[in-house]
Amino acid sequence: MKLGMIGLGRMGANMAQRLLRGGHAVVGFDPRAEARAALQEQGAETADSLAALLAKLAPPRVLWLMVPAGEITDTTLEALLPLLQVGDTLVDGGNSRYLDSQRRAATFVEHGIEYVDCGTSGGVWGLAEGYSLMIGGAEAAVERLRPLFECLAPAPGRGWGRVGPVGAGHFAKMIHNGIEYGLMQAYAEGFSILHHKQEFDLDLQQLAEIWSHGSVVHSWLLELTAKALAEHPDMHDIAPYVADSGEGRWTVDEAIALGVPAPVITHALIARLRSRDAESFADRLLAALRNQFGGHEVRKG
Repeated sequence: MKLGMIGLGRMGANMAQRLLRGGHAVVGFDPRAEARAALQEQGAETADSLAALLAKLAPPRVLWLMVPAGEITDTTLEALLPLLQVGDTLVDGGNSRYLDSQRRAATFVEHGIEYVDCGTSGGVWGLAEGYSLMIGGAEAAVERLRPLFECLAPAPGRGWGRVGPVGAGHFAKMIHNGIEYGLMQAYAEGFSILHHKQEFDLDLQQLAEIWSHGSVVHSWLLELTAKALAEHPDMHDIAPYVADSGEGRWTVDEAIALGVPAPVITHALIARLRSRDAESFADRLLAALRNQFGGHEVRKG
């Protein structure tokens, strides 16, 4: 199956490479010439425009988007729509919000174009280890794309599946990332407590390695924790600033809308927001209030 890949950032390029290694033909497009050149070195064809990309694919065409969620996805899809024809299939493998995927799918289905949303997990390790794929879309459309999913997944029968209609794939990935927030926060807090117990002079990387074998808290994230601690034992060279790409917020929004308590994921999100406030007005006001009612000392800053 010959696939058009749109978006050759690190993850898109790695997915294209994995497909190439699996014997699939790939034509890649990215507005950056250097990204196209890098993919060409891996043996793929490239195109310097969306129109040129489509011209290199025989109908019915399959196009896989790996672009950032939000406006750039909408802009790309708007540019693609007049170039597509009945029977073509679009796969959004980025981190789009499921509501956006449902909205977009409705537009493309009106034009006879299949729309599949694919929540994709695996990060920079997916090229070697395979990707976890949560897929939403019509059963027949997903089945047609089976060879691609089987190639990208860790194994043909493992790590991927159709989880429901359009929107379900990105919804599942959204919750997956919300869970990830909570897991990461738990590891971070636990290792922070270990770090502050100075009387034992604990080797945190050693503990992470020990827990990575036979422990009930073993996970791939713990293995990555051990790797991070080996590279940055004291974390002095890393700023305490944690970004978020949106999925945690959407997960908390959904929990509130459904009336489902999710305190761990919510706290993990708030902890990330808190990490960015180096000049916290709230903390300054708290100190001032303690001084007002109890005469407690206020540190000048």
